[in-house]
Amino acid sequence: MRRAPRLIGALTLSCGLLVMTGLQGCASLQAHQTRALLAQPPADIPAQVALSATPFFPQSELQCGPAALATVMSAAGVPTTPDALTSSVFVPGRGGSLQIEMLAAPRSHGLVSTRIQPDMQALLHEVAAGHPVVVLLNLGLSLYPVWHYAVVIGYDLPAGDVLMRSGTTELQRLPLTTLEHTWVRSGQWAFVVLPPDQLPVSANEADVTDGRVTFERLAKPAQAAQAYRVALQRWPDSLVLGLGLGNALFASGDVRGAAEVLVRVARQHDSAAAWNNLAMARLKLGEHEAALQAAQAALKRAQASEPRWVSAAQATLDEVRQTLSGK
Repeated sequence: MRRAPRLIGALTLSCGLLVMTGLQGCASLQAHQTRALLAQPPADIPAQVALSATPFFPQSELQCGPAALATVMSAAGVPTTPDALTSSVFVPGRGGSLQIEMLAAPRSHGLVSTRIQPDMQALLHEVAAGHPVVVLLNLGLSLYPVWHYAVVIGYDLPAGDVLMRSGTTELQRLPLTTLEHTWVRSGQWAFVVLPPDQLPVSANEADVTDGRVTFERLAKPAQAAQAYRVALQRWPDSLVLGLGLGNALFASGDVRGAAEVLVRVARQHDSAAAWNNLAMARLKLGEHEAALQAAQAALKRAQASEPRWVSAAQATLDEVRQTLSGK
């Protein structure tokens, strides 16, 4: 069973304690998204939301990354503390936590980290769905950035405010315009952490797929299968999600279930990878003739249009033939 790797970029972080209210008068930055939101609030979310039960972990200096992670992981049902996460995400030489480690740490605890779309509407929709959101902010200037992770836990559209767990402040009320100013400076980077049976409401197919592929590498196979199955309910035509579910079921020992998924994926997409993995499942089930047909289909498809799979498909076909010859 093979998976294509995805690369995630990283950005060095150094948490700072710059007073955010000092940024509210920055006239050169235009909060276009916030103005549009306040002028015409979304009709499909409440005007006010406060996820008051979200845990709070006051951060010590430079520890905003572990504190933010502990907040969202505990809210997702996996209680932890910043101290327990520091060794996983804090890089002393960088004076902070890298984005790639922030995304990876929850996955090793059975939770799925997923990037959300970089816009204010996506942020508010996640919070309205009950999902605290980790945001990366630049509290400084372009020439002198001060990176900071905070957790958005609510908003008040009539007042034009957002509610956050941030630094040593358990409930920080901040103008949405200020949040947008500081968030834009980080490229509006944000993510949610959820159990594998839940999906972000705003993330697109690419981000959800990326989150689940990387989750599979660290999670138990049964958890990965659950994560893929839920995502497939929203995007049933996804080749990658279908392959992921089949592979995860195979790894969990449910070879029959893997074969049932992979045969649908192979027929739907005529994918060399799907035919190849189906052949492996059929072979393990002792269905040798069906395995041979799938392996032949995999090699044919690979030779026709997916050359990167030729070697693997040929190896699978050789293995199936060897098994048949030894019967």
